[in-house]
Amino acid sequence: MTHQAQAQPVAARVWLWILGAVLAVAGLAFLVGGAKLISLGGSWYFALAGIGLLASGLQTVRSHRSGAWLYLLTFAATVVWALCEVGLDYWSLISRLLALTFGAVVVLASMPLLRQGGVPAGSRAKAPLATAGVLLIAGLAAFASMFQIHPEVSPQAAAATRKPVDAASEQKDWNHYGNSSNNDRFAALDQINVDNVNQLQVAWTFHTGDVPKSTGAGAEDQLTPLQVGDKVFLCTPSNNVIALDADTGQQLWRHDTNSHVGGVWERCRGLAYFDAEAPLAQPSVPGSTPVQAVALPATGSCKRRILMNTIDARLFALNADTGALCDDFGTHGVVDLKQGLGNIANPAYYTLTSAPTVAGTTIVIGGRVADNVQVDMPGGVIRGFDVVTGAQRWAFDAGSATPNALLSPGQTYTRSSANVWAGTTYDPSSNTVYLPMGSPSVDLYGATRSAADLKYGASVLALDAATGKEKWVYQTVHNDLWDFDIPMAPTLIDFPHPDGATTPALVVGTKAGQIFVLDRKTGQPLTKVEDVAVKPGSIPGEKYAPTQPLSVGMPQIGTQTLTEADMWGATPLDQLMCRIKFKSMRYDGLFTVPDTDVSLSFPGSLGGMNWGGLSADPTNQLLFVNDMRLGLWVQMVPQKKDAALSDGGEAPNTGMGQVPLGGTPYAVMKDRFMSPLGIPCQKPPFGTLTAIDMKTQQVAWQVPVGTVQDTGPMGIKMRLPLPVGLPTLGGTLATQGGLVFFAGTQDYYLRAWDTATGKEIWKSRLPVGSQGGPMSYKSPKTGKQYVVISAGGARQSPDRGDYVIAYALPDGTAR
Repeated sequence: MTHQAQAQPVAARVWLWILGAVLAVAGLAFLVGGAKLISLGGSWYFALAGIGLLASGLQTVRSHRSGAWLYLLTFAATVVWALCEVGLDYWSLISRLLALTFGAVVVLASMPLLRQGGVPAGSRAKAPLATAGVLLIAGLAAFASMFQIHPEVSPQAAAATRKPVDAASEQKDWNHYGNSSNNDRFAALDQINVDNVNQLQVAWTFHTGDVPKSTGAGAEDQLTPLQVGDKVFLCTPSNNVIALDADTGQQLWRHDTNSHVGGVWERCRGLAYFDAEAPLAQPSVPGSTPVQAVALPATGSCKRRILMNTIDARLFALNADTGALCDDFGTHGVVDLKQGLGNIANPAYYTLTSAPTVAGTTIVIGGRVADNVQVDMPGGVIRGFDVVTGAQRWAFDAGSATPNALLSPGQTYTRSSANVWAGTTYDPSSNTVYLPMGSPSVDLYGATRSAADLKYGASVLALDAATGKEKWVYQTVHNDLWDFDIPMAPTLIDFPHPDGATTPALVVGTKAGQIFVLDRKTGQPLTKVEDVAVKPGSIPGEKYAPTQPLSVGMPQIGTQTLTEADMWGATPLDQLMCRIKFKSMRYDGLFTVPDTDVSLSFPGSLGGMNWGGLSADPTNQLLFVNDMRLGLWVQMVPQKKDAALSDGGEAPNTGMGQVPLGGTPYAVMKDRFMSPLGIPCQKPPFGTLTAIDMKTQQVAWQVPVGTVQDTGPMGIKMRLPLPVGLPTLGGTLATQGGLVFFAGTQDYYLRAWDTATGKEIWKSRLPVGSQGGPMSYKSPKTGKQYVVISAGGARQSPDRGDYVIAYALPDGTAR
């Protein structure tokens, strides 16, 4: 007996044509891209899946039920392949399976319209529709879970216990950039705590009137304020200084310098404070050089002073009570920091963006020398100035055989030496200042580097704060060709040993995602560091280091050696393109040297970790680290004749074409390793917050930070709070109330996490994003604790503002 073929409704035929065409086009894209991937030595999955999808599409267009079975077979094979390749890693599975799961739902729901042996399958619709329903529920559940935080490391036990603040140890002022001289960004305050942080509300908002003008290479607000007594001190991207009432946010005084260097890298991260009437602390470590005494002139009125170095290379001293210039400091309150530097072809080539450090009675000043411009650049000399008179006490010229020698008339400091663009840290117990060194110019080409450059680049340098003489130096990258600077002021801790003893130590993070723990006295590592062999390149004359140090005794944050399986995308096609890009580049792991071919640097020169630094909870011996995970592709190309040099901004990191390295045979091409949709090519998270237990040197917890609510593919705001974890920029704040605060995400929030668990327990919407560091203080007038954050705009966002916002508990809240 035969069945007569029944004509399909027109709508059914049109739908199957559309569905089949979509499947066929997707299959063709998979097949072509997959064939390219195979030719590069990559996975065969995409080509094979492409064949399945293409055949499925063609059969679906013909209304054959085999089209559905071919899709479902491809889908089942994809599930097996995904589990074999990435296991149960959540975001990796979402990228591979979610789109195809919803595709399976549509195909199954369409099966009743397809024919088998010329007969419509409508009579057998129940099973396909039921299966489609199950897959739809599974797909929706997977989609919904994209809005949940998926920790990278969940705590095995509570990482911290609450210890009440006693009166003797309670914080009185936030009078250093990183709070105390330890630079630990820890507030010994607990009025705001885990139990009541959800009641925080805005106490006051202040507008500085200085809105950053642009993103990236332009002006940005990256401030951590100071607080001393009843005043809060701010600086703006144009280096204008403002004093506010700590309880009301009302302006008390303002001093505008309106500093600019042509719109490139304009920012002020912080200020320094000195009180001439405060007791002068002398070092307690035997053999330390005493701190020099200072005295105000009889006519001096600046007993309490704010110190600020500006982007246009000046050092200001302001009366902390009135905002007036301290006339006895330098020349009417100002010191010219360009003295001794020689020719500065562009004012943006030598700028100061990090807070100065008052080390005893010496102001220690570094300076940012612009990256990837030319070999002949201003030097990175480090200088110490008398905090009262502004007179130069010493210099350390890292490019000179006699680094402390005074300049003769007409002489300049060594050109293009390693510089200190980040903040520095002072240890009063030994009168020592610890300096994070960057790389000498130009950052990606080292053939012209001197022995001094090779010694001091990418190192921690300890200097006597009174004399500027070297105590020790420890290098974290040999002949740095990646711009893997030490980008932050070190944090001082007491490093715990198993027997309960401690060693005075410093901890510092690097752009390479490494964390080094060094003995403050000797500079030697207190945790294991291994020298690992690295592959050289082929640049003529380059002094390739045969090995590089890896800090294996501490967690390495976001530095895994990528594989093809780590490639990611919002869709399978996006992921396929990232796989092709990855397999098309040379990649040897963390220390992949730049060369004339296209290579991948991960993490790239943006970090890893950056200038925001670390925070530490000494009561629980915890360290908090925020990071970004952005790869860069790099290629050295022959330099074009008469090519214009960089303006000193971020062009080499933002795909602006060939950027000449003046004085070398090469130009550099760099860009972020992104998918066609503008999403980082490796799997999420792209930024995390990590708690490290210093008793075990293990990760206690690690969570993604930030959502795509205010960003997204191709710069389009997704408006969806998907917590994939985005690149972070800025510092954290730890408090004795069991909290970690952070705002330096790509979405517009100040958040608080539970120190013990890593659980996000509070957030407040900001008017724009923030790159600032949160700080906290207790008002001496009202006894109220505040948390303060500046919000001028997130790095990749066009939204800008001039906000400084203080949060506090409502009056009458139980504390």
